[in-house]
Amino acid sequence: MLDLVPILAGTLAAGTPLIFAGIGELVAERTGVINLGVEGMMLIGAIAGFAFSTQTGLGAGVGLMAGAVAGMLTALLFAILALSLAANQAACGLALTIFGVGLSAFIGQNFVSTSLPGLQPLSIPGLSDIPLIGPILFHQTYVVYLSIITLLLVWWVLAKTRLGLLLKAVGESPESAHAMGYHVLAIRYGAVLFGGAMAGIGGAFLSTVYTPLWVENMVAGRGWIAIALVVFATWKPLRLMLGAYLFGGVTILQFHAQALGIEVPVEALAALPYLATIIVLVIISRDHKLLRMNLPASLGKSFLP
Repeated sequence: MLDLVPILAGTLAAGTPLIFAGIGELVAERTGVINLGVEGMMLIGAIAGFAFSTQTGLGAGVGLMAGAVAGMLTALLFAILALSLAANQAACGLALTIFGVGLSAFIGQNFVSTSLPGLQPLSIPGLSDIPLIGPILFHQTYVVYLSIITLLLVWWVLAKTRLGLLLKAVGESPESAHAMGYHVLAIRYGAVLFGGAMAGIGGAFLSTVYTPLWVENMVAGRGWIAIALVVFATWKPLRLMLGAYLFGGVTILQFHAQALGIEVPVEALAALPYLATIIVLVIISRDHKLLRMNLPASLGKSFLP
């Protein structure tokens, strides 16, 4: 049991960037927009957050805000092409990822040997001393708790408010929403920008908190996993949180497997998160009824008034 404590505690931290990026993509897809540029937005958010924190010396909090702004600006570029100009959403998203990979590598050349102090975990008095549960749940950085609060807030908005109903209505039938007098493009712009901000925060978390240093292409496919998580969760926020921690646990397990006596090649352990993604998507895709029930009807389809 004591061996499981650092694994489970690390699972929460490893799943945090997936929650941020996944919940942003989920909101965008709920309005009918699929943005395959999550990986690129996370990378730009990561280098923006790290550069801002390094140059200003104001810490990870400022870096997270800088990452959010950078992610929003990158998402705005996607929105102009895919929404205002009605370009193919999948092609725009792929181009955005390629752009993010190149731009982050170019800007990050001067930050390769730089590191940050990062954030210290918060110890909640009384709760953090509970055996087993305390070190896992109540000894994390504030960003971990912020991700959970954000996800619960998004769940509440989508499930309980008029705004959530409107977002889902636009995703199901933008023509009907437009006929009722709603500005479909403005709603989709807002959802895409929110998704960009969340992806930027997820990337900035990686570079300023999780591993407080800059490494080229450090997002390492988490943006693609976040997109897969939205499908895995069938566009449900609470399921997305479960999936994020599942994949976070698989990611963190590779660092503890050999210490636990599991004799597996290092290369196989590094491939575990991506292998798990493929297996889960295959399983989910076999349930056509479940996908049809939850898939936004206008996902990936352009709309011009």
